[in-house]
Amino acid sequence: MRKDIYTRDYLRKLGLNERQIKAVLYVKENGKIGNKEYQELFNVSRQTATRDLSDLVRLGIFKRVEKGKYKLKTHRESNMSQS
Repeated sequence: MRKDIYTRDYLRKLGLNERQIKAVLYVKENGKIGNKEYQELFNVSRQTATRDLSDLVRLGIFKRVEKGKYKLKTHRESNMSQS
């Protein structure tokens, strides 16, 4: 079994804000998150949701799977983006 690297401590060390940490944990449970869903969950504007989600993509944690929908990158995909 592969070790889950997306722990609260690890995410905090990456400099994520509390919303982003909760979003990663949410996606671990639910499979994906949309921009609209992020806005509703965290009571933020579309612009803030877009910025937070884009940061997660830039850091290699999320991948965009369709317009406005994001999933966690697999461990393998995360490793490939760092090489």
